[in-house]
Amino acid sequence: MSDDPEPAENISGGADGGGMAAEFTPADAETRAEEVVDRLGELYWQKTYGGQDAFTCLVRTILSQNTSDVASQPAHDDLVARYGGGDLAETLAKADHGELADTIRSAGLYNQKADVIIESAERVLADFGSAAAFDEFVREEEPNEVRSELLDMNGVGPKTADCVLLFSGGQSGVFPVDTHVHRIYRRMGIAPADADHEDVREVLEREVPAEKCGFGHTASIQFGREYCSARKPACLDGPEACPMFDLCEQVGVDVERGEVVDPAESGL
Repeated sequence: MSDDPEPAENISGGADGGGMAAEFTPADAETRAEEVVDRLGELYWQKTYGGQDAFTCLVRTILSQNTSDVASQPAHDDLVARYGGGDLAETLAKADHGELADTIRSAGLYNQKADVIIESAERVLADFGSAAAFDEFVREEEPNEVRSELLDMNGVGPKTADCVLLFSGGQSGVFPVDTHVHRIYRRMGIAPADADHEDVREVLEREVPAEKCGFGHTASIQFGREYCSARKPACLDGPEACPMFDLCEQVGVDVERGEVVDPAESGL
């Protein structure tokens, strides 16, 4: 099992994975990626997502960049405690940079993230007038238009944009790719070993049914934390240690030698 300092719950999707419990009847999977997601859904949870406030979700995801939920969750809680209670975008657009940076210090890269948050708040107010109007835009407009708008914001990358689309907009067919997802599906051989984050996203959104992408994302994160860590995947302890062993090509993992490299370094 993973020794990563992560909580038992997937905070990025809310307590216990967030969302609303839903019933998905696993059909005969048409792809190996779908088979993996079906099994993950049985192992962890099957959820439908949406309903989070869009700007709050954007801020939460910015705070989570390049750090763990253990570090970013307290920063998010402190930010909401200090700046919440009104239109969060309006409040943060006027925030003192030093004060905001100190508030979110636990998330790491706090000066850079304070810049991004303030600029994002200013952009939301300039383009939409309020956090509420931005939330309506995210929920009601075409996903490609929303994604394009988000990616045009300084410091907002594909994973952040896709998380807002999933957790706020409730868009099916969106499979955000974080470091766990990027590692897992290349290690399994479902995506090319040298695929970048966007390449992995394209593979998963093509090969996993739209209604399964949301819980596929959150359950994959949990699987990465518990079983398929970067340095010591569970398969090093034998086939019985990993529930995905029979579906995995173990790209970059040499069980006999106990050696692990990034799939891109495997030569495959």
